[in-house]
Amino acid sequence: MSDNYQPPKVWTWDKSGGGAFANINRPVSGPTHDKALPVGKHPLQLYSLGTPNGQKVTIMLEELLAKGVSDAEYDAWLIRIGEGDQFSSGFVDVNPNSKIPALRDHSTTPPTRVFESGAILLYLAEKFGHFLPTDPAKRTETLNWLFWLQGSAPFLGGGFGHFYNYAPVKIEYAINRFTMEAKRQLDVLDKQLAQHTFVAGDEYTIADMAIWPWYGNVVLGNVYNAAEFLDAGSYKNVQRWAKAIADRPAVKRGRMVNRTFGEPSEQLHERHDASDFDTQTEDKRNA
Repeated sequence: MSDNYQPPKVWTWDKSGGGAFANINRPVSGPTHDKALPVGKHPLQLYSLGTPNGQKVTIMLEELLAKGVSDAEYDAWLIRIGEGDQFSSGFVDVNPNSKIPALRDHSTTPPTRVFESGAILLYLAEKFGHFLPTDPAKRTETLNWLFWLQGSAPFLGGGFGHFYNYAPVKIEYAINRFTMEAKRQLDVLDKQLAQHTFVAGDEYTIADMAIWPWYGNVVLGNVYNAAEFLDAGSYKNVQRWAKAIADRPAVKRGRMVNRTFGEPSEQLHERHDASDFDTQTEDKRNA
């Protein structure tokens, strides 16, 4: 790898050049193996991993349950993306893009598949009537920020996070380019949160649930080990908002689901009932 790299006339795939994710990255789509997805007892079947994108949906589901929406009970099955679970025939049938999270709603006939995290949040908000304002102006503002996240997060994750934290070679230009953009986005959020309690206004919505797992986790030092590098403490309004969201009981539970990294006490690999959180705590206490 060289700073003077010149692209070839026609790109060809070098399987050894993918860094930390070389074993799962490929330039084609579709399944690599046949395997059906498990189905649990609840209508909502989630197939995911506790990354920021996965946390969006488990936080939403736990917030719905905290509101007493019993129909939001769900089974959360672990998809180990490092082992290629997302390329099974069953997963590709739910999400042809082979990315977590993916949801199948068995309360409809035939079951409804929902993929892309933002689409899942919107689907659940409309299905259950919570966390998306009905007032047209407030609804539009919420969707503005939901789609802002969907368009912005790839620059934070696949851009900044990858080149700063995961890339096998530290490339100054790439790190500088994506750091500049990450800080610009944090500044956008900081100025918005200077005027409002939550991202889309004074109401907690799916916009917060979408944005917090990325930007909240970054400024709180939970991902990429980059809070100091980004001078995250200077974004006072983002810090205030991030800490307030982190303290919500449903958010604490949602962050645990399908998580396989970090402190063992913060991991719940699969979730099939609310009592699983109590069982997990008891198991750690007796370990």
